[in-house]
Amino acid sequence: MSSAASRINHVSVNAKDLAASVAFYVDIFGAEPLPTPNFGLPVQWLGIGESQLHLFEVDVDPLSHHHFAVTVEDLEPLFRRAEARDAFDFTAFGNNLVELPGDLAQTYLRDPAGNLVEIDTPGASRLPEALRSQLKRLEDMHPQTAENLSARLCPGGASG
Repeated sequence: MSSAASRINHVSVNAKDLAASVAFYVDIFGAEPLPTPNFGLPVQWLGIGESQLHLFEVDVDPLSHHHFAVTVEDLEPLFRRAEARDAFDFTAFGNNLVELPGDLAQTYLRDPAGNLVEIDTPGASRLPEALRSQLKRLEDMHPQTAENLSARLCPGGASG
């Protein structure tokens, strides 16, 4: 019997205003509020795909680069919702929209509590021109070796 992990079950992040954070994740990602046990502090579980995001209301500041990532197939609708909320992070990784080796686009957002959220999208070269014009290639921001350029975020997955 193997004890190897099969997938990440959930990620838990702070929410300084639980209602505002729930609204953000429902709006941006289509997250589904789930029944949540009483932990003695405000908590809300959200379903996102096959995983969960757990929000807990405490007044702490998130760290600058700690983040979790969500993969989407069609970035533009999510990008536009994030744009309407002025949710982009331009500083943590050099731009709000970055192309990684393997034709993968990453978008970086900050939720209402300041948590960094990464959105991964296969097919950076197929993004609409309005998004491609904002894209910065990682290799244009930081030197890459041949080994660096062979890296794939999801080995064997859709992104290469």
